[in-house]
Amino acid sequence: MIERTYGATGVRVAVLGFGGARLPETPTGRGRFDYEKSVPVVRRAIDLGVNYLDSAQAYGAGTSEVVYGKAIKGYDRSKLFLTTKIPVDSMLQSRASRWRSRLDISLRRFDTPYIDFVFMHGLTWKAFIEQASRPGRALSEMRKAQQEGLIRHVCFSSHDTPANIIQLINTGEFAGVLMQYNCLDIANREAIQRAHDKQMGVAIMGPLAAGMFVKADPVELPHWTGETLPSRPELALNFVLNNTAISVALSGMSSIEQVDQNVAVVEQYGTMGAAASAHWREFYARQQAAADHYCTYCHQCLPCPQQVDIAENFRYMNWQRLWALDAPAKAAYAKLTGKTNWEPWGKIDGKSAAACNDCGECEPRCPLNIPIMTQLKEVRPTLAEATV
Repeated sequence: MIERTYGATGVRVAVLGFGGARLPETPTGRGRFDYEKSVPVVRRAIDLGVNYLDSAQAYGAGTSEVVYGKAIKGYDRSKLFLTTKIPVDSMLQSRASRWRSRLDISLRRFDTPYIDFVFMHGLTWKAFIEQASRPGRALSEMRKAQQEGLIRHVCFSSHDTPANIIQLINTGEFAGVLMQYNCLDIANREAIQRAHDKQMGVAIMGPLAAGMFVKADPVELPHWTGETLPSRPELALNFVLNNTAISVALSGMSSIEQVDQNVAVVEQYGTMGAAASAHWREFYARQQAAADHYCTYCHQCLPCPQQVDIAENFRYMNWQRLWALDAPAKAAYAKLTGKTNWEPWGKIDGKSAAACNDCGECEPRCPLNIPIMTQLKEVRPTLAEATV
């Protein structure tokens, strides 16, 4: 497994990190992860050289941290790097006592005496200035925990604007940052370089565009003749890893097969031929042309009072914009009637953009700040109206 140094920490991390938000869930659902199914997946990744394990208190309703704690038993702890994220975006959450209690919870879940990287979760410049960095708040408590040996490095994750992320980087308070970057979304390119220049570690979320390149969509990349082309994950991961300012790219893996596939891609990194590279640049240009409709299908915008399946509407818009697959996109869109149907990636029972009444409840929930209502208005005339 290829390794890179995580900023000025000196820590050597595998370039493929394990994202802990998409592990197998329990049969009853409720967002909790199944330990019997999840632990072997994580252990397989560790056995293949993955040593950076990304989590957050909210992932799997807290069970992501427990999965990692169980998975690392029997391994050399000094060679594995646990991370978690604790929110500080309100006056309550940024209180020193509140933050310390949350840290204690994570330590118990991980069943470990220390956590290598602790992130302020989803930090914004406003929350940092007005709350987290004030005396007696989260940042000072993180420094205390660091002095006590409970955490090794203070970091932050963010979905804020690139300019605000750069301001957070420029504070000099952090050893590392987690932000989004992939072939569909290069907005953070300058922030990544700035973090690297400040000798910070850079972790990337969503390198596979939330699995867009590997999900069993009933569409394929355009058929290109000539040399054998890379697979979808190889295309996406090569793009991210080609940015040498990036320390580690996180991938949410829910099966041993996915682990094996991603590890194989990383081990083959850099072997893409000239013709395939040229085709990739052409494909990437089309991705950027459709960047306004970028959506990771995280579903945090839901529930919609009108039952609009926002993610599916944007998925089909991407098919039409990215691959010019007009007919398949319109056919799929026409199924968004509120009746249940099954696609290869799961159960679909929401409605089309035609049902949107501009109530606006979805937009504050979107971690990427997508102007959802505006874009749904673009979906409707492009893909035609479905029965609602």
